[in-house]
Amino acid sequence: MGGVWVWIEQHDGKAAGASWEAVGVGRRLADALGEKVTALVFGHNAAALGSEAIKRGADSALVCDDETLADFRVDPVASLLSALAKQHGPSVIMAGATTRGTDVMGPAAVDLDAGVVADVVEIEVERERIVASRPVYAGKLIARATIPAGVQMFTLRGRAFPAPAVDEARTGAVEAVSPVRAEGDITTKVTSFEVRGGEVSLTEAAIVVAGGRGVGGPEGFEPLRELAGVLGAALGASRATVDAGWIPYEYQVGQTGKVVSPDLYIAAGVSGAVQHQAGMRTSKVIVAINKDADAPIFRLARYGIAGDLFQVVPALTAAFRKRLGK
Repeated sequence: MGGVWVWIEQHDGKAAGASWEAVGVGRRLADALGEKVTALVFGHNAAALGSEAIKRGADSALVCDDETLADFRVDPVASLLSALAKQHGPSVIMAGATTRGTDVMGPAAVDLDAGVVADVVEIEVERERIVASRPVYAGKLIARATIPAGVQMFTLRGRAFPAPAVDEARTGAVEAVSPVRAEGDITTKVTSFEVRGGEVSLTEAAIVVAGGRGVGGPEGFEPLRELAGVLGAALGASRATVDAGWIPYEYQVGQTGKVVSPDLYIAAGVSGAVQHQAGMRTSKVIVAINKDADAPIFRLARYGIAGDLFQVVPALTAAFRKRLGK
């Protein structure tokens, strides 16, 4: 069982969107290489994701359903992945470039003495070699990389690739495997979770409304929250606003925050520093709103509005509310 492997990130039996996107990429690469796609599902009461992965393009699935995997911890997951890879010898291993995907692929690569290309935005097979493209220098350049020997490992930027549709007619083998770490051997313990609901996930959102220093303070994000609510969008922020304490770090977009690739990115009061561009320049459509017509963000935007965000954003909200019937 070699071929192309895709690790399926899941929580409470629900897969991350980036994982399904990776399955779609895996299917395309496997077809070009004449290989099979195997999905890896590690968790507790999440075995159904193995069958779902097959319906989305995988040929088979390896499922480990164990209580030690109920809560995500890097050690048991990465150890199991590398142990299975040593046993079965895949040529390619992929995961979404999420926090968890990155955490897992790093130590697994060390175990396998393998190379990893991270945050991939394009990937193709050229003359039987996999060539992956990723942004470098804060997104100013795109580097093309190959892994010349051993297992080829890649993490794929979320929303950079389309997610495959479900095909109910697809069938494949789902094989149960055992964990390689007993609970007593795992040094980290999960004691509790803080659940925060009611907001759209920033990394998986199709639309992001982000605010920069131009919002003027914590209260300046309120018009942006209202626009985001009407659009069903996620709220984002620049590093400057986070450093100023106007909004929590979890909203930060940029080189030291979250990397997003939505269909629509609305930047209000964001100057467009290189570090911020690194986290959002792969957005499909960028709309900039800024009083400074010379702000760097306008060079990246498809549409620009040189004006006061406190006038422009409420006007947009009213227009979208009317158009969408909200």
